[in-house]
Amino acid sequence: MPSQPVRSVRRTVRVAAPAHVVYGMLADAPRWPVLLPSYVHVERMDFDGAGETLLAWEFQDGRVRSSRLRRTLRPQAHRVDFEQDDPAWPGDTVAGSWSAEPDGAERSLVTLWQQTPNAPANAPAGPDGLDADTAGRLARLREAAERWDRLDELLLAFEERMRVEGPAELVYDFLYRVEDWPELLPHVDGSSVREDRPGTQVVVLDTAAAGAGPAAGPDGGAAGFETVRLCFPHAGRIVFKETAPPAPLTAHSGEWSLVPDESGLTVVCAHRVLLGEEPLEAALGAGALPVDARRQVRERLGRESRQTLRLAKWHAESPVRRLRQGRGGSRR
Repeated sequence: MPSQPVRSVRRTVRVAAPAHVVYGMLADAPRWPVLLPSYVHVERMDFDGAGETLLAWEFQDGRVRSSRLRRTLRPQAHRVDFEQDDPAWPGDTVAGSWSAEPDGAERSLVTLWQQTPNAPANAPAGPDGLDADTAGRLARLREAAERWDRLDELLLAFEERMRVEGPAELVYDFLYRVEDWPELLPHVDGSSVREDRPGTQVVVLDTAAAGAGPAAGPDGGAAGFETVRLCFPHAGRIVFKETAPPAPLTAHSGEWSLVPDESGLTVVCAHRVLLGEEPLEAALGAGALPVDARRQVRERLGRESRQTLRLAKWHAESPVRRLRQGRGGSRR
């Protein structure tokens, strides 16, 4: 049986960021969803200080694809070696490496080398698919890395929490059935849900913004935003990412998680946001600063999260109250 031809691509780009900064972004894979547009979620399965195994989900060409990465981190050399498998294409492994070399004090040369016996399942179709995939990944990394000196003011992370005295299954059911939200949540006017496989949802929500603000549509009314959601019922988690968030956001990812204890549970909605610089004035007005955007985005997302949490709490606690009332009545 003839061996498969090996395809290999190596590309290098100049990046206006120090080599150690670029390496830090490459090494910190769980933060990729808020820095790199295609990534929805990255989960670290194991890590021994040098080697790690990651599960990664990406959204490309309207589809969610998962893969397993085995990586070796080489911080002294600013290099990451990897092997990537796509479960949908057994035996189709992409091997390669990222490396960053200093090019002056605050610049670097970043190289991505990829090799595979076939076109990778997550690369564009055609004979130049691997080359296009390599070029695209380098371009997205460069865009993120060149914000390095402003990331502290552009990144925002926060969470909302609510105590629930009811079954975790009912809370999860409410959060999962996003198609019912327009009838229940004041900030949601409509929704459509596509679930190509169980637990992987592509959702479009029409959200009302009270006529103004970062979530408003161009006419000041409802705006439809696409969100990818990964649902893990046994872990009590739903991870989400907006694919094209409204200005002034350039990235928005997060997670709903259920934390049970002896008497109930705490429901947490965590948000991770990256603000854009160019859209600030267009979205918030002349002279707008990142601090203004941080405040407005925090207020809006926090308010919407609390509304959803309150409805989830009501959904879970109402049957418990009815059950307690029924038992009380039977004793009289």
